[in-house]
Amino acid sequence: MTTTTYAVTGMTCEHCAHAVTGELSGLDGVSQVSVDLVPGGDSRVTVTSEAELPERAVAAALDEAGDYRLTSA
Repeated sequence: MTTTTYAVTGMTCEHCAHAVTGELSGLDGVSQVSVDLVPGGDSRVTVTSEAELPERAVAAALDEAGDYRLTSA
């Protein structure tokens, strides 16, 4: 198991958090997703999975959930 925390921009409310959680939970091997929501800033999204996820897969899931993007923070 591996746990990775991503900085995500564009999240403003609990609906955003639920959308992101739902999309990331659907990725192969993901067992848990938690969101530390920072409206108007970089939210922290922590993903626990069987193996490290490709960044492009995480970015694609965020895009599918809405206008959310990985940041370098």
